[in-house]
Amino acid sequence: MPDAGARYDNPDMRAVVGRRDLLLVTLDTLRFDAAQECFARGELPVLARHLHAQGWERRHTPGSFTYAAHAAFFAGFLPTPARPGPHPRLFALEFEGSETTAAGTHVFRDRADIVSGLRDAGYHTICIGGVGFFNKRNPLGSQLPGLFDESHWHPGLGVTAADSTERQVALACERLGSQALRDQRCFVFVNVSALHQPNRHYLPGADADGYASHCAALRYVDAALAPLLDALRARGGAFAIVCSDHGTAYGEDGFHGHRLAHDTVMTVPYAHFFLDP
Repeated sequence: MPDAGARYDNPDMRAVVGRRDLLLVTLDTLRFDAAQECFARGELPVLARHLHAQGWERRHTPGSFTYAAHAAFFAGFLPTPARPGPHPRLFALEFEGSETTAAGTHVFRDRADIVSGLRDAGYHTICIGGVGFFNKRNPLGSQLPGLFDESHWHPGLGVTAADSTERQVALACERLGSQALRDQRCFVFVNVSALHQPNRHYLPGADADGYASHCAALRYVDAALAPLLDALRARGGAFAIVCSDHGTAYGEDGFHGHRLAHDTVMTVPYAHFFLDP
């Protein structure tokens, strides 16, 4: 297992792309403080083994709500470390004047999004949707899923389903295990919807969403992710990115929700790591 202290460092993605499956899991709406508190209390046994010894990396999101953040992610702008930079990126699109494209950055040329770039690199791209921006019920909800070779959404994957993450993981595992994809590299994107309101159903007795039910939802998600990580190991290993797209406010300084620039919204947990067979 790689040294835990090196896990915040960026690997040479030029040596990763094309050689491993890739996984991007966005834990939609997850606050940094909630994620870190659950880690500190030992409540994330699945993800904790892949985190730094001190837990999640604190980062700043490029967008205060799902659509904005994911549009940036798919252009190569993942959450930025919350410390002075510049910070080299894992992926980038060819763009004149970029100050965060480094020697180890995998640069996709002549493309407007990294999903298409990964397709060019031989990946089959899979989107497992969660919140409304991935529901394909209208042109806006179809835009981001439309980047992928295949995309999936039904209400059982959405914010009102208490078993949404289990369903999302089962679907991702089914696709990864299919005969058609046995010998092909895959890029799997999962937008985990369980943290998003409503999340009170994860905390027995709760009659409203709040910080405590947000944490309860993360505990559920952590356990539910295990089969997906195992499936990727069984395929020969992968490189995984697990992060939030934005946080949400539960009354701090009078703010509620997201699409606003409060610290509870703009500061997010982040991790990337290798999954070895």
